[in-house]
Amino acid sequence: MSGHSKWHSIKHQKAVTDARRGQLFTKLTREIIVAVRNGGPNPDNNVSLRLAIQRARDASMPSDNIERAIRRASGATEGANLVEMVLEGYGPGGSAILVEALSDNRNRTIQAVRNVFSRGGGSLGEAGCVAWQFEPKGIVAVQTDNGDTEELALRAIDAGAEDVTVESGVVEVYTRPEELEKVRAALEEGDIPVISAELSMVPKATLELDEKAAMQTLRMMDKLEELDEIRRVSSNVDFSDEVLAKYQE
Repeated sequence: MSGHSKWHSIKHQKAVTDARRGQLFTKLTREIIVAVRNGGPNPDNNVSLRLAIQRARDASMPSDNIERAIRRASGATEGANLVEMVLEGYGPGGSAILVEALSDNRNRTIQAVRNVFSRGGGSLGEAGCVAWQFEPKGIVAVQTDNGDTEELALRAIDAGAEDVTVESGVVEVYTRPEELEKVRAALEEGDIPVISAELSMVPKATLELDEKAAMQTLRMMDKLEELDEIRRVSSNVDFSDEVLAKYQE
């Protein structure tokens, strides 16, 4: 899994100080509502809710907002119309793009996503066209600050991690989905600063693009993530540090 895009880690770090923080909180509230609807309001008995709450905390969402979202979701109709969706398509250069959404209007969301793909130089595809290129994994992103990455990697593997990659001061720890919480807890118990921990769709193999196509893909992914209904956008592109740095300028 070496070479997996660092885009999610960068997006998380941006979100904490981004002017769109309110939009991020709206997305996280939706995730909490759906988790409660599907598994109940007690996080001790609801893994999805525990993960949603932790993602909200990672994004500095106030505890009052989290508790309010759980109370709202416990109502008889709250969140009843939200539907989980996965849309698939191709980005510039033939890259594979996977879009996960929570929507109360499927047709509206599909049209909005289709427009972003079309304007970004890509195309929305049929169900199953690219999903086979991804697999679910837990990803824990850790800030190293030039620390002992070897010791960190060993601690993560001892806790159940499958793989560890180190790039540009960020360590990405990959786990089986069911081991995500356990590995995160083990790292935090060792006073290792966790940036984020989430379930994600990770590409089985990555694709390298020229700079122009890579920049177009990043712009398209950013536009997709700006849509209120979109939870997560994944791609199989291996973005270079140079491209990511240039895009953030």
